[in-house]
Amino acid sequence: MSKRRVAYYYDPDIGSFSYGLGHPMKPLRMRITHNLVAAYNMLPGMDVIRPHRASPLQMTRFHTDEFVDFLHRVTPETAMDMTGGGSRFLTGEDNPAFDGLFEFCSISAGGSLAAADRINTGMADIAINWAGGLHHAKRGEASGFCYINDIVLAILELLRLHTRVLYIDIDFHHGDGVEEAFYTTDRVLTCSFHKQKDCFPGTGKVEDRGLGKGKGYAVNVPFLQGVTDEDFKSVFEPVIQYVLDWYRPDAVVLQCGADSLSGDKLGSFNLSMNGHADCVRFLRKANVPLVLLGGGGYTVRNVSCVWTYETACAIGIDRDLDPNLPYNEYLEWFGPRYRLEVQTNNMSDENVQKNYLESTKQAVLENLRDLPFAPSVQTHETPRHTAAQSMGLTPDDPLDEDELDIRIRRMLNLA
Repeated sequence: MSKRRVAYYYDPDIGSFSYGLGHPMKPLRMRITHNLVAAYNMLPGMDVIRPHRASPLQMTRFHTDEFVDFLHRVTPETAMDMTGGGSRFLTGEDNPAFDGLFEFCSISAGGSLAAADRINTGMADIAINWAGGLHHAKRGEASGFCYINDIVLAILELLRLHTRVLYIDIDFHHGDGVEEAFYTTDRVLTCSFHKQKDCFPGTGKVEDRGLGKGKGYAVNVPFLQGVTDEDFKSVFEPVIQYVLDWYRPDAVVLQCGADSLSGDKLGSFNLSMNGHADCVRFLRKANVPLVLLGGGGYTVRNVSCVWTYETACAIGIDRDLDPNLPYNEYLEWFGPRYRLEVQTNNMSDENVQKNYLESTKQAVLENLRDLPFAPSVQTHETPRHTAAQSMGLTPDDPLDEDELDIRIRRMLNLA
């Protein structure tokens, strides 16, 4: 495989946080993934960077000031007293106010913003932040284990220099927060492969295609329980190839949620490690600037295996990896086989019934063919000056770069 410049973002503090005893989301999975990546000696093949943590001001490029301020101040002790138990901002037991919540959010979002910036500067072909991918968070509300939507923040960063951005989501759950953020614009095409029926958040039907200027630029591919590698590939590759050929994105963001793997504690798909990683390999071959993010995944050893393997895919050494795990600090988690693998099982595949896969694929492709051409926008070498003038500002106005950036995005109706 051809050489790619890969930037890998990791903050060693990310694995120290806990959503609470019994909660399925385990930030430790990022530390175990990094440990495996290091054990396989992949780090010398990448630019390994500890990202700056996102500030509250950076978070308000998408989220409301009130919500960010709440996350910044809330603690487990004060959650019950703040705004009626936090019910305006937090959704029940899924999103607890755990110790270090805001720091956790700032690490996750900071890594994704840094990855987007690395793509913008042309210093990397692929940028990785496994601590990101928290796709359910809304502008003013946490949802589905997600508080700050690092993906939306990263895409807004990419839009500063790129005309069109393609967002692809292979998490078991629908990428509703990202789709909602860009539902009315054609500058971002969102494409989610997920389980929709009888599954949180319940959105993401084939018929959900966007509104207004964004009509047709939201693509949803709902699968049924038990989807296999062959099922997934037979739909993913033709749909994404059509989108790449027609939409011609300047950059791609791939959310690699690992709860679509076989054996996940909250998922009911039947993808192997190789089947999941085929999506990364496919997009790497497309040779478009690529941001890889994490997401869901609740069987920790499976998450660690697949993200380690997909890091190798990004570098181009996946075919050379020894499936027998090297010694590492968390080796006991991978017994009794101690192999880099996620095996499929004998789960019933409901997708083969009544020609479901083919009819879904054809419906999605027909929707895409209804769109006449790839959108374009007029770009300027100094858009910040132009936008500042249109807002009645002068160079002497006391407005810093981040504030100007926020007001530009709001003026453009992107945030």
